[in-house]
Amino acid sequence: MANANVKRVKSSEIEFKDRLVSIQRVTKVTKGGRTFSFSAIVVVGNENGVVGYGLGKAKEVTAAIAKGIDDAKKNLVKVPILKGTIPHQQEGKYSGALVFLKPAAPGTGVIAGGAMRAVLESVGVTDVLAKSKGSSNPHSVVKATINALVKLRDPYTIAQLRGIDMQRVFNG
Repeated sequence: MANANVKRVKSSEIEFKDRLVSIQRVTKVTKGGRTFSFSAIVVVGNENGVVGYGLGKAKEVTAAIAKGIDDAKKNLVKVPILKGTIPHQQEGKYSGALVFLKPAAPGTGVIAGGAMRAVLESVGVTDVLAKSKGSSNPHSVVKATINALVKLRDPYTIAQLRGIDMQRVFNG
């Protein structure tokens, strides 16, 4: 997320809903036996254009989720949403995961798989068509989805940049 147009958000004044994307039990074998620990991927969002993800690791599930939520609140980004969908189609990539997002008509719903669905619902998108290609690793899919959302550009900003009115942005 070393992109120049990433819009960082402070978490102090916003109320967030958190979604657990995946939880993994990790086993470490030592001469004293097996030691279990847990890692949790969590996505938080205000369902109004702000989303973040985090990874928490701990000996207990609840502690791992709590750490994941804290981490997610430190990695928040602002995403443009237009009438419940995204402004234009976009691809995102992270490691082996490639995701494709496409705007959809009102009433379509969120057509997306597990990890992508959690991110898109947390950001507040109600209608979108999405496809995950490549790796299905939840870590990579979440990061690729956030990468695609960060690359989205707001039509109002584009109109100001080009010095034209909104009708010309959509009609060409």
